[in-house]
Amino acid sequence: MNGMREAYLKELGLSPVWRERAKAPHAVMGEPAIGDDRRSRILRMDWQALQQDVAGCTACDLHKTRTQAVFGVGDAQPDWLFIGEAPGEDEDAKGEPFVGPAGKLLDNMLASIGLGRTKKVFIANVLKCRPPGNRNPQPDEVTACEPYLTRQIELLRPKLIVVLGRFAAQSLLQAGDKSIASLRGQVHDYHGIPLIVTYHPAYLLRNLQDKAKAWEDLCLAVKTMG
Repeated sequence: MNGMREAYLKELGLSPVWRERAKAPHAVMGEPAIGDDRRSRILRMDWQALQQDVAGCTACDLHKTRTQAVFGVGDAQPDWLFIGEAPGEDEDAKGEPFVGPAGKLLDNMLASIGLGRTKKVFIANVLKCRPPGNRNPQPDEVTACEPYLTRQIELLRPKLIVVLGRFAAQSLLQAGDKSIASLRGQVHDYHGIPLIVTYHPAYLLRNLQDKAKAWEDLCLAVKTMG
């Protein structure tokens, strides 16, 4: 199975991240910038310290309006990492990502390919705190949260990342204002980790016609995993 996966990734021109990261985690994600004390500190944290730091973070104004930070949920040694945009009202109340109607749809999407949110899967967001009124994240908020997500990815070492929604895709891929339509249907490379872009479940609840496209993206993800 691993041989098939590596052959497929080689064909795509991607490096198998589980080899590189096992040797030197920062060789994949990049060393922290000199002088960036907060980022450097976060990128040295273990899992428990990272959770505690996220819970008490005051790096941007979102801490003033949140109920609680939403760190993420799932298997600490996942094959799959699903990344959304930011917590909504339900997630802010419960402290867990994707727990409202969109979360139920995500659970169904996972089940359709034989996965669940607690086995070989971790679910996180670009932002750890809810923007007021579920508005789009602002640049300073993304900058404040970026080290947390980077360190999560380093510690989780997923074999595949699935990005949910336009904003998360643009953030992870530095894709400017590119649309989902232009980013989906292909395997991207995130520091050696294959990455698939698909629609956010909340979008699919409003646009049922695109559920078939989301299924195509999940099939591509399964194929990429071998």
